[in-house]
Amino acid sequence: MDIYTIIFLALAVFIFLRLRSVLGQRTGSERPPYDRAAPNVVQRTQDNNVVPMPGSVIDQPPAAPSAEAATPSDRWKGIAEAGTPLAQGLDALVAQDSSFDPRHFLSGARSAYEMIVLAFANGDRRALKDLLSGEVYESFEAAIKDREKHEQKTETRFVSIDKAEIVSAEARDRSAQLTVRFVSQMISVTRDKTGTIVDGNPDKVADITDVWTFARDTTSRDPNWKLVGTGSAQ
Repeated sequence: MDIYTIIFLALAVFIFLRLRSVLGQRTGSERPPYDRAAPNVVQRTQDNNVVPMPGSVIDQPPAAPSAEAATPSDRWKGIAEAGTPLAQGLDALVAQDSSFDPRHFLSGARSAYEMIVLAFANGDRRALKDLLSGEVYESFEAAIKDREKHEQKTETRFVSIDKAEIVSAEARDRSAQLTVRFVSQMISVTRDKTGTIVDGNPDKVADITDVWTFARDTTSRDPNWKLVGTGSAQ
């Protein structure tokens, strides 16, 4: 070994010892590296609203506002004016059924209105039985039978449901009743077996106003409302 090799080896050992003293050794008990971004990530998670995955809640109606949580002047805001007979009727209904929410009800009433009108037009007795009271069903079925007797068919198509508003509310014993005014646009035509039009116009959109009354037994576990009365206004 020449003198230069010995000098380079000595220099390498010296550098190794210096680096070791500065960097230290891993013993297996060191803490994990600190992530400076972690607190920010946690903060963002806490500040943002959590969006539940679809399907986590199924057919769960929104909780009705309690009497203590709302003042009389805004309890039925957008539904009824404070102090009116309608507001008083809604108060009585909630006293009987604390889970009642008029906005949730109106959403279901709009769907029921469309389903009933189309089921009647199509002569769908099964669908009507689930949505109508016994008396109303008999009236609808009589009209369907008369149509079938004369070999007529009705075609109805909704263009829009422009408004659905509660016009009266009443709590009777174990029964709750709500009357709703529907304002809609639809096309309806009735033809005989030859295709000749006997009523309506397939090319004309008609403005329709119906006033329907729905009811349910508030002591029953069945949450569904049924149509118990119908009327119309032009």
